[in-house]
Amino acid sequence: MGTASRLVSALLRAFRPSSPVRRSAPAPRPQETGRRADAVRPGQAAGETATVEVAPPRRLTLTYAPTRDGAPDGGEIIWTWVPYEERDGRGKDRPVLVIGRADATRSYAVRLTSKPHAGDRDYLALGTGEWDPQGRPSWVDIEQVYLVHDAGMRREAAALDRRRFDAVASALAQRYGWRLG
Repeated sequence: MGTASRLVSALLRAFRPSSPVRRSAPAPRPQETGRRADAVRPGQAAGETATVEVAPPRRLTLTYAPTRDGAPDGGEIIWTWVPYEERDGRGKDRPVLVIGRADATRSYAVRLTSKPHAGDRDYLALGTGEWDPQGRPSWVDIEQVYLVHDAGMRREAAALDRRRFDAVASALAQRYGWRLG
């Protein structure tokens, strides 16, 4: 190694900090909603307010009673955090159709998707509606049932019209033996 190289190396060592520099993590950026980036979304957290997939109940009366009151009602499409099928803690904010009440604070719901499922017996075509701002056709998954806590609902999106709700309710009643309300 030449004299110049040794001199440069010595100077670099002399000005190098004695302990490693620790860089702090960047501060979380506020989300579009104004919440902190690390804030828990409604329905995402574990516990009693989380939206969870459940076995279809033995008895359920399917009710159509949409009311724009901030609470999930039968026939309404609401947005909530829905866990992925893998049950690994991941999920996504998505629309679900409320089909009836479980108790004073929770409702049963089935999820909607915009992925085409023509010919799949577990999905019913709903068409388009104001729940999807992009105007994409939607399908409802009648195979998976979710329990949504009132506090886990992010927002009401729309009320499904009675004709389409009745078609979904009839398919669910036929599959699970539930009563039409």
